[in-house]
Amino acid sequence: MKLKKFIAMMAVTAMVAGMATGCGGVKSDSGSDSTGSDTKTESLSGTITAAGSSALKPLADDAADSFLNENPDVSITIDAGGSGEGLKQVSEGTVDIGNSDVAAEDKLDADKAKELVDHQVCVITMAPIVNEDVAKAGVKSLTKDQLISIFTGKTTNVTRPGSSGTRATFQKYALDGNEEASNASMETDDSGVLLTNVKDTKGAIGYVALSYLTGDAGVETVAIDGVEPTLENTYSGEYPVWTFEHMYTKGEPNEVVSAFLDYITGDKYGSQMEKLGYGVSSKM
Repeated sequence: MKLKKFIAMMAVTAMVAGMATGCGGVKSDSGSDSTGSDTKTESLSGTITAAGSSALKPLADDAADSFLNENPDVSITIDAGGSGEGLKQVSEGTVDIGNSDVAAEDKLDADKAKELVDHQVCVITMAPIVNEDVAKAGVKSLTKDQLISIFTGKTTNVTRPGSSGTRATFQKYALDGNEEASNASMETDDSGVLLTNVKDTKGAIGYVALSYLTGDAGVETVAIDGVEPTLENTYSGEYPVWTFEHMYTKGEPNEVVSAFLDYITGDKYGSQMEKLGYGVSSKM
């Protein structure tokens, strides 16, 4: 074959290939691109409001920031106030999500609790904490009997109000159901404030979720019956003071709220959840 003829044939072949490539994006009879290239997911937009558990708030805030990076047209507002307040507000319809350390039926009338849908989002571990002077004095572990003695009022402590879900969890699993004594001068349901109170008050003892202890908090944790409050010991079943965290909606959530709930409970976010001191529900 002569060189000029060969070059001409190659040019024709290239032209045919180019035409075939150009036809690849033509829509089929169904209206969709045969390559699927015009299939798009519409971006989410809307607002989400939540209130409740202060123990769950750091996780909700972090998940919201990550979710908003992927969905910039969504607005999320998250307040604390305690589990009881969160459940009250979602029941009344003033927020989309009620964050709670405890089941809705523990805080609301049965009829109101039945209207709510439970979305179990994570595991939370509660840790006794003491002022650093207490730890330096050698208090590294307490028995349950000692904790009961302390938190039922025989020793000064930093307490939480009766509406607190954190209090309910600690009372149930650490104090074996014994009623915690009130200490009005040191009572708070803000975990950050409680942490500061214990840090700044010599001899003080209180309790917070592990999520408030991921950095240098200026307090020391206390083991219960020799078992340290860690995620590993929670997963293994050795450490007893933990509960599932809940995000309640009144009825089934709308599209935007549902997408956020799916995000916070999804595998993609699970490793970040553990870095923040929360446990993954599926590991329990």
